[in-house]
Amino acid sequence: MSAGAIARDLLAKLLDAGNKHAAGARARAPALTATHLKPYSELRSWQHKQECDETFLAARDAGAITLQRDKLNPKDGLFERIDLVDVQALARFLGRSTYADQLAQTIYQLELLKAEFPVILEIVARWSGMAKVRGLGPQDAGAWIDAAKTIRACAARSQDSVAAPVREFSARLFQDSKRIESLTPQLDVLLSGSIEETPRAPAQVWQELGLFREEHPVLLAGHVHIARDRAGGLIDAPYLGLPAATIQGVVSKVTEVITIENKTTFHSEAKRRQNDEVLLVYTAGMPSPAWRAMYMRLLVTLSPATPIFHWGDVDEGGFRIASTIAAVTKAAGFKLQPYAMSPDDVPTAMRVKASARTLERIHHFACAADWPDLGRSVLEAGFVAEQEALERN
Repeated sequence: MSAGAIARDLLAKLLDAGNKHAAGARARAPALTATHLKPYSELRSWQHKQECDETFLAARDAGAITLQRDKLNPKDGLFERIDLVDVQALARFLGRSTYADQLAQTIYQLELLKAEFPVILEIVARWSGMAKVRGLGPQDAGAWIDAAKTIRACAARSQDSVAAPVREFSARLFQDSKRIESLTPQLDVLLSGSIEETPRAPAQVWQELGLFREEHPVLLAGHVHIARDRAGGLIDAPYLGLPAATIQGVVSKVTEVITIENKTTFHSEAKRRQNDEVLLVYTAGMPSPAWRAMYMRLLVTLSPATPIFHWGDVDEGGFRIASTIAAVTKAAGFKLQPYAMSPDDVPTAMRVKASARTLERIHHFACAADWPDLGRSVLEAGFVAEQEALERN
């Protein structure tokens, strides 16, 4: 690294400290002390030191900083301290934007998304304190805008209830086959509507949009006969996997239907209840548009008195999934009921304390699923738990 580059790098660190101070993320006044200035003070060449000095003096003359030399040699000695005077002036000197300017520009660019995606307000609030969201700062507003564009485009085609390869869809939408994959963190936050929700695997995010890298079959279990496009028959033991589009309905007695969020729990229940006249359906997390259309076809072929249940995580994501399935269930003329999702079903050792914000969102989604009493119970209990912790005998 050249001497001039060393000086500019040190000033860039001072600018970063100035940005943090301006955002309230740093209390101490921004300054470079002898410890910070070691790369400069340890230079062996007098010529290189002079080159650094010229850069520092130019920044001072631009009104960005003040300089303090060695007290024993105040005229020609090394600079021992550099204090920031004007963060805007230093940014201009370095040819950079301040964090505040960058944030203001991003807020302006995301303004139109706030009504559609209220979580943008939480993201901006986090950025205002120089904290990141999923490791993302305000540097790339375009990624959030493209993520919103992807969600709208997928919503527009969801009525077709046919999944699409993610790279083909991305190429058509952005003329870049990998753009949507690069937007996965932004998509996850906008879809979940939360900055606190645990990040999901990319495939689960794409699935909610009706996209896939490789399509997965719907898993069904129980002693139940299923109608399909080309054939029908009894679900294999302990379970059967079929493309969503080929599943047309139920043609035998079903005592109850249980949708299950997590694969481990589905496999356990499939083995335990493979000989029961119960229909178990694995949702694979948030169900895709194709899954929801398939689920509707199953429900409308059932007796109106059939109990319909959902078994998911006792957390924000679990209740968001439940509210989505409840909407389909209601449209089919049934009422979705919770299965083993009460706080009382969670062993003490498996309870994880939740933030007030998370509990509020669980309550919101529980009410959306028409489970207000359960929502209040979780709100009062103050904890969350994963489905796998809820063992059944």
